[in-house]
Amino acid sequence: MSSRHLARSIVLQSLYEWDFFEQKNSNIDNIVKKNITEFGELSGEEKFINNLISGVVENISELDKIISVAAPEWPLEKITIVDRNILRIGLYELLYAKKEEVPPKVAINESIELAKRFGGSSSGRFVNGVLGTVYREMEEENKN
Repeated sequence: MSSRHLARSIVLQSLYEWDFFEQKNSNIDNIVKKNITEFGELSGEEKFINNLISGVVENISELDKIISVAAPEWPLEKITIVDRNILRIGLYELLYAKKEEVPPKVAINESIELAKRFGGSSSGRFVNGVLGTVYREMEEENKN
């Protein structure tokens, strides 16, 4: 497993715990520190983890709006905590990350892999569908 993939796994586990407690009763920074310690030192990836966590948290309202538009048949609160946070990570990387660091197809593929590993049997297809929809819309906007 690549160090970036492991880093994204730690981000997902941290966001899951934070979201499980309704983003209120826990400090995301403490959760991240605990998970980095528990799941192993990631030489050089702590900055990546912290940037990804802070980016998702800072943009969560916008990310959630995009999820709601891209998956209208699934109200946000009905999407599993795992899938919801995988989508947040994937959308953040797709929309806000530097393309030279995380190309769009890498962001989508990494999210699908997280969904297959941590989600349910249909999570990979669901995540692929939502992120694919957003990516196609981005491509259409870039053409115009």
